[in-house]
Amino acid sequence: MLSGHMNIFRIAGDLLHLWSFLVLILKIRSQKSCECISLKTQQLFLLVFLSRYLDLPWNIWHFTLFSLYLAAMKIIFIGLTAMVVYLMMRRFHKSYDREADWFPHWVLIPPCVILGFIWNESTEGWWSPFEILWAFSIYLEAVTIMPQLVLLQRTGNVENLTSNYIVSLGGYRALYLINWIYRFLTEDGYRHWLVWIAGTVQTLLYVDFFYYYFQSRMKGTKMVLPTSV
Repeated sequence: MLSGHMNIFRIAGDLLHLWSFLVLILKIRSQKSCECISLKTQQLFLLVFLSRYLDLPWNIWHFTLFSLYLAAMKIIFIGLTAMVVYLMMRRFHKSYDREADWFPHWVLIPPCVILGFIWNESTEGWWSPFEILWAFSIYLEAVTIMPQLVLLQRTGNVENLTSNYIVSLGGYRALYLINWIYRFLTEDGYRHWLVWIAGTVQTLLYVDFFYYYFQSRMKGTKMVLPTSV
């Protein structure tokens, strides 16, 4: 019997998130290219995971099924994201299109830091470092996909593995929304407004991409986005 924390929607979301990593790494290694992939988005994801998973030692120490599950997922997500960044910066850096990946991703960080101080879930006041960093990571994750989407809008054409990667990421967030709704309906007193709002914003950023993805699948054509240039 699954607990509220370990319901089927959350597990499916985590597995789809894991699948998105595998699709991305397969794309880079099989094609020996990181074309159409935003290094800036991957760097932001790495910052998100490093900021959020500072509680990893506690997960391992508690040694329960749920805590060990969390620890395993956190280690995998950090490791795979670091691998993608390494592949893009070292192994296949010549195929990386810096000009297309133009979005100034650093501008996303200061507002998320400020929000982390203003609205976090600390019970010790605003100055709990772990809670501030955790909230910062939630806000940052909500907008981390933006450099990737901007890159694809600039190039227009989206090859198959790249589109599957982004759809898997968007699907993971959509499943988490269902997970939150399920927990709200089944757990007394379950409220998580910070996560709900940030997660909803993040999911909405994928809607346009989803539209063109499923449209191309129904027509059996290559996915093409309206270009920004």
